[in-house]
Amino acid sequence: MTRLLPLTDTAGGCRCADHPTGPSSEDPRMNTQAFPVVGMTCGHCAGAVTEELRALPGVEDVHVELVAGGVSTVTVTSIDGLDDDAVATALDEAGDYHLAPQ
Repeated sequence: MTRLLPLTDTAGGCRCADHPTGPSSEDPRMNTQAFPVVGMTCGHCAGAVTEELRALPGVEDVHVELVAGGVSTVTVTSIDGLDDDAVATALDEAGDYHLAPQ
């Protein structure tokens, strides 16, 4: 005899693989900031920028949305946030990359 199990959640879709992949959004110290960056043209550029930003104290995660030859968006999750000067210095260390004027 087959017994059907009752549904405990009907919120459309399996959530068996739902698990956090980055820092907990519940940590009040975490700050996510988006920076407009010019000068990146390829994956190597994005990798260099990511490496330099991850080396900054308190940085937990870096994500680059590359727009080759245009204004890319670099999203940084860190403890207590970063100031523009720290990001600009890291971009300079990575290569010829700069914060875009806002």
